Amino acid sequence: MRVIEISRPGNPDVLIPAERPMPSPSVNQVLIKAAAAGVNRPDVMQRQGLYPPPLNASDTPGLEIAGTIVALGENISHLKLGDNVCALVSGGGYAEYCLASGNLCLPIPEGLSFIQAAALPETFFTVWSNVFDRAHLSPGETLLVHGGSSGIGTTAIQLAKAFNAHAIVTAGSDAKCEFCRQLGADAAINYKKLDFVGEVNNLTGDKGVEVILDMIGGDYFPRNIKCMAYDARLVQIAVQNGPKSEINLLPILLKRLTVTGSTLRARDEAFKAEIAKKLLKNVWPLLSRGEIKPVIYSTFMLNEAAKAHELMESSQHIGKIILTV
Repeated sequence: MRVIEISRPGNPDVLIPAERPMPSPSVNQVLIKAAAAGVNRPDVMQRQGLYPPPLNASDTPGLEIAGTIVALGENISHLKLGDNVCALVSGGGYAEYCLASGNLCLPIPEGLSFIQAAALPETFFTVWSNVFDRAHLSPGETLLVHGGSSGIGTTAIQLAKAFNAHAIVTAGSDAKCEFCRQLGADAAINYKKLDFVGEVNNLTGDKGVEVILDMIGGDYFPRNIKCMAYDARLVQIAVQNGPKSEINLLPILLKRLTVTGSTLRARDEAFKAEIAKKLLKNVWPLLSRGEIKPVIYSTFMLNEAAKAHELMESSQHIGKIILTV
């Protein structure tokens, strides 16, 4: 089968097509003939040598796929050959065929294409796990999302609104801000022009927001603290501006703040399977009814993975970048 390999840590041009043997599923796995695969920031970090795959995961990048099941492990009873599914995987997505845990395969929501379905697993698992399970966003509360026009951001906006919360986002251009507002954000702040701390506090009447989903880190941390309401929760899911920041503990004490964070890829299958169940129950019906949808910015052929990474690193995109197989 064709795969995309990382020939060495480096720039996008280190992603090269290669041939590898077809994998065989273990007792709890399925083999999926991939039609499409999502491109995500962790793929870029892995290519740069900054995010090695977990033990026993494929060294081929790619964390989400959509396609057709062509082989079943002997313990798989809830899926069958020919089923069209999307799946969260720990690696191996940039390939013609990919192994996936049977528990992490979800049916493609009614009316969605393979390309749209490949945009779902990584972002929807991440947003649900962090915004709803970890931060407990509730109806009537306000969520602040940094990177509102990203795949994570566009997903978070739609899910917050679907569950009757408010959404404020930051983004890097007026066009991105306008897109986020059209998608349902109550407000969008161009962080290149405006101080998001002052804007958030103005928008909330100096109350602050109840939940922040942040993938930036670094110097955003103390600024996030200034945006938080009493008993608010900050969830850190990436550190694009770096992992270190200076912390003033006093407002954390005085406002009873919760600061937490997580990564998804290294979590065990049982943890991810619980998220899959919640998505199937709570979110998949919304997708099937067209009430929410993945935002696709661009697609590339599998052999054009380097171009997809160039676009990802340019930050010019809005929503998801997909490889088609």
